[in-house]
Amino acid sequence: MAPVKTALVTGGTRGIGLGIAKALAAAGYRTAVCGRRPAADVADVVDELAASGPGASYFQADVGSVTDRGRLVDEVRAVFGGLNLLVNNAGIAPRLRADILDAGEDSFEDLMRINLQGPYFLTQTVARMMIEQRQTKPDSGACIVNVTSISAVVASVNRGDYCISKAGLSMASKLWAVRLAEHGIPVYEIQPGIIATDMTAGVREKYDRLISDGLLLEPRWGTPEDIGNIVAALARGDIPYATGQVIVPDGGLTTLRL
Repeated sequence: MAPVKTALVTGGTRGIGLGIAKALAAAGYRTAVCGRRPAADVADVVDELAASGPGASYFQADVGSVTDRGRLVDEVRAVFGGLNLLVNNAGIAPRLRADILDAGEDSFEDLMRINLQGPYFLTQTVARMMIEQRQTKPDSGACIVNVTSISAVVASVNRGDYCISKAGLSMASKLWAVRLAEHGIPVYEIQPGIIATDMTAGVREKYDRLISDGLLLEPRWGTPEDIGNIVAALARGDIPYATGQVIVPDGGLTTLRL
């Protein structure tokens, strides 16, 4: 009987992250989810994940904090004994959408710290652990997935800080794919389009109108379940020979057409 694998999903208690955690639990992964909210606030979500898979635990941590990142990895190792899959999903939107001619530096620094610096260095720490695991258990399996956004390639001048943070994480995905290839650890990037979550609730009317006017080839909002199914497929190895590649579930938004 194959050993049960463990996945860490940052920002895994809501939105896209929860969709990913649910799909991985259904695929037989023990799920470690982290976020900044107190454990009591997410107890029902964690109980649901635990009931649908072989186990789940919540770890309160801010991926933008070097102290929290180190503690997070140590606690996951203590509870589960190791880690087979890291999904860097946690991220924030700008506190205020502002034209790049007017935007200040505070928001920029927050987004870089949480959306880029956090996952970059969390990957560093987890990758070292995965390399160590594979030295003693070559068949243990390891994989890293970065959830970015079409904003990595589509310019939005009223949230330049967000776009730059996602573009940076996109390059980080390539860098880690190159560096970890010799250790047999694939790294993938997912660039979601318009996904129905609490983060996009405030622009629902705007995108409903754009979708109705033909913005997408598939005329519907994406769902967290869509992204979760893709991550589960990557984790299972259903898309082999593809490390470093970018998957773009955006309903055709970025497809060039005349």
